[in-house]
Amino acid sequence: MTTPDHAPLIKRLLLLIVLMFGFSFSLVPLYDLFCQATGLNGKTASRPASQPTRQVDNRREIRVEFLAHTAPPMAWQFEPGVTRVSVHPGETRLIHYLAYNPTPDAMTGQAVPSVSPGPAAAYFKKMACFCFEQQTLKGGERKEMALQFYVDPALPPEINTITLSYTLYDISTAQVKKP
Repeated sequence: MTTPDHAPLIKRLLLLIVLMFGFSFSLVPLYDLFCQATGLNGKTASRPASQPTRQVDNRREIRVEFLAHTAPPMAWQFEPGVTRVSVHPGETRLIHYLAYNPTPDAMTGQAVPSVSPGPAAAYFKKMACFCFEQQTLKGGERKEMALQFYVDPALPPEINTITLSYTLYDISTAQVKKP
């Protein structure tokens, strides 16, 4: 009685494992390309925008809503100073988000923005934003964090409301490099 040769099967299974591993690494750049092509996910620029170059369009009014969330285990209280404003496309506006660290220890947070509807993200321009840098608060410290923005006048006419949502993450123990 002869024993079956399992070598071809083992080689195919190992090749499958290597291909699956490679595919998992390619998912992030593929997802980014997909989001860029479709306008989904509401990613905004991570660098400051320049001053608006077009004039203010006083014929249109855009409602901008602001949300704030913390991702566990972030212990901070985090909220927008105002929950909504109306702006004309091209008009620069300054608002603030409020953060409070109720713990006795210093903590560092990073805010990650998301814009809804997704296609509006390309037209929501942040000139100054606390999300561009990590924020460190001592225990018991409160901080007012600025956001200066405008809505590009090229915003499609069917979009009348934009929602900007920030999720604040605790990166106190992370080894994160500043860009």
